[in-house]
Amino acid sequence: MRITSRRPRVLLAAATASVLAASALTVSATPAAAAPNYLVGWATQNGGTTGGGNAPTTTVTSASALTSALGSSSASVIRVSGTINCSGMLRVRSNKTILGNAGATIAGCGFNISGDRNVIIRNLTFRNWNDDAINVQESATNIWIDHNTFTSGYDGAVDIKRGSDFITVSWNRVHSHDKSMLLGHSDSNAGQDTGRLRVTYHHNYFDGSNQRHPRVRFGNPVHVFNNYYRANRGYGVASTMNAGVLVEGNYFESVADPFHLGEGSSGPGTLVARNNHFVNSGRGQSGGSVRSIPYPYPLDAASSVKSIVTAGAGAGKISV
Repeated sequence: MRITSRRPRVLLAAATASVLAASALTVSATPAAAAPNYLVGWATQNGGTTGGGNAPTTTVTSASALTSALGSSSASVIRVSGTINCSGMLRVRSNKTILGNAGATIAGCGFNISGDRNVIIRNLTFRNWNDDAINVQESATNIWIDHNTFTSGYDGAVDIKRGSDFITVSWNRVHSHDKSMLLGHSDSNAGQDTGRLRVTYHHNYFDGSNQRHPRVRFGNPVHVFNNYYRANRGYGVASTMNAGVLVEGNYFESVADPFHLGEGSSGPGTLVARNNHFVNSGRGQSGGSVRSIPYPYPLDAASSVKSIVTAGAGAGKISV
């Protein structure tokens, strides 16, 4: 258990048991392994997330065509084919479904969802991005980021900040990378972020990536379930700045610091850990209570998560 002077241990509040009992009643009996191709989590709330729906499909093979399609004000389904080389951040507007055909790769750039809503991003490989791979900000809502692979980028693989809300990050693989997933960009942004930044992270494969899986500020409840953590050198999950994080049913292998309270100069949040599986790993630092989870979700046994996630996470594991 990790306890230091800058990460004070918060004792479990008396309300924790009742909060968790209420959450447990929402769990579906259907295992996620049976159907990893559907949406669960926070992105099902607030009216749900449908992306481009049944809008016309556009296939893009160049950076210019991709930029134009992403920036259109019309609802659309965008298929990415081949490797697209680009730089900077490409703006993604509302009501878009972005799907990768087999082997589709975004090399050198990333996607910026800023103040828009209802976006789905699936089955893409992002590599060597020079800012973030996917940046969600400025009160963007209802975003689903699913079955993508992230490797060897500059900054965050998936960063979510500045009042964004109702987001699910599922079945992605991050490898050969440092800063994976930031939730809440700054300790001074409580006014915009408190009551928002509600995100579900499930069935992701954090494959030797270093830190931020995720690093959370202010969001409560943030739900981290059924992820596989392998050989993460820095840490798994950090709850900071009054965030509330439920860490549930995850598999930690060779992770000395699976989860803790506070990080760097950021003060502690709360973190409830239950039913996690540890192999050659620390036991983490938890404390306080977390608000109840409002949606049903399929929960796999933690001991099965390694095999389920390695078989199913990342680009190329689904047909879209």
